[in-house]
Amino acid sequence: MSSPVGEQALERAGARRAARSGGPGPLAMFFRGFLRNPVMVGSIIPSSRRLIRNMLSRTDWDRCRLFVEYGPGVGTFCEEVLDRMGPDATYLAIDTNPDFIAYLRRTISDPRFVPVLGSAADVRQIMADHGHTQADYVLSGLPFSTLPAGLGPRIAAETHAALRPGGAFLVYQFSPKVRDFLATAFERIDHAFEPVNVPPAQLYWAWRD
Repeated sequence: MSSPVGEQALERAGARRAARSGGPGPLAMFFRGFLRNPVMVGSIIPSSRRLIRNMLSRTDWDRCRLFVEYGPGVGTFCEEVLDRMGPDATYLAIDTNPDFIAYLRRTISDPRFVPVLGSAADVRQIMADHGHTQADYVLSGLPFSTLPAGLGPRIAAETHAALRPGGAFLVYQFSPKVRDFLATAFERIDHAFEPVNVPPAQLYWAWRD
């Protein structure tokens, strides 16, 4: 049974895009992705609107020219980010699941939005392939604690190198262990807790000072 929280999170973005796509809706796609690869998806339902707002609350949108997301899934954050971005900004959404990338390409037509099939560990190469050298913000909901050994610290290091000074790595997780992965690359890490989500989530902002 789908969760009311997950449905609320997709009320604006998901329902409208599902109608355009003519294919499976976002909740069905998300659940399918979880069943196929729970290690990479990490949750059985998308994030709540409350979590999305809080996670994005510390972003300086006037300075944002490149926003990167790891594991966008069915686009739970996508339209919220696009609503806030400037007209000359770019949004790179990187996912290892070809079904999610195909879904995003089919349902989001904004020219600022670029879905990419690839790994977060290759973020700098992906950015370079699209003409960028630094990101302003990187968002991730990847389940760091269940990733293959060594991949979490590598992603943290690559993200730190990809960010401009003053940029931030925005991470939401269900386990506070993610801070250990972030601390291998970032010195300043802010933290908050979001109870209005299923399950409740830990929010982190790791800054490149």
